[in-house]
Amino acid sequence: MAKKSPHVSETPATQFLRRSGVDFSEHVYDYVEHGGTAESARQLGVDEHAVVKTLVMQDEAARPLIVLMHGDQKVSTKNLARAIGVKSVEPCDTEVAERHSGYQVGGTSPFGTRKAMPVYVEQTVLGLERIYINGGRRGYLVGIAPTVLIKAIGARPVRCANHPPESPHSGPSRSSR
Repeated sequence: MAKKSPHVSETPATQFLRRSGVDFSEHVYDYVEHGGTAESARQLGVDEHAVVKTLVMQDEAARPLIVLMHGDQKVSTKNLARAIGVKSVEPCDTEVAERHSGYQVGGTSPFGTRKAMPVYVEQTVLGLERIYINGGRRGYLVGIAPTVLIKAIGARPVRCANHPPESPHSGPSRSSR
């Protein structure tokens, strides 16, 4: 069952996970402004590729959506838009993202959001053994099996990573068009 540390209080995300019967571990680190997933991975001693960022974006009609991406990769908004059948996708402004999710940017979790939004996950995230994703507060990640993303919140797998050529995780090139 989930390990409960005395200094971590419940968040809407952890309440959602517990209600859903999801087994998760809790990982607290010192939040560093603009430190991102590189900082949390360093402090927790985990591979940044397994730290998954939760990004609130919107389509051309300003409909919000969530994208889950490896910490060491960026989202190709063109590939994402193509994959989900919209004209364009762009990140939401901080204030808009916080209003939709109910979380402070830097502490956004895909679980227990204020507003129900479609969730898309970079397909390769699902191939990892365990992921670390925000638990609803800055400086707080939960460790879960990636299948939880599909089972608990209906995340849809998409290919939307913008693989830099020097990425050790980008795999073989797929330029057979």
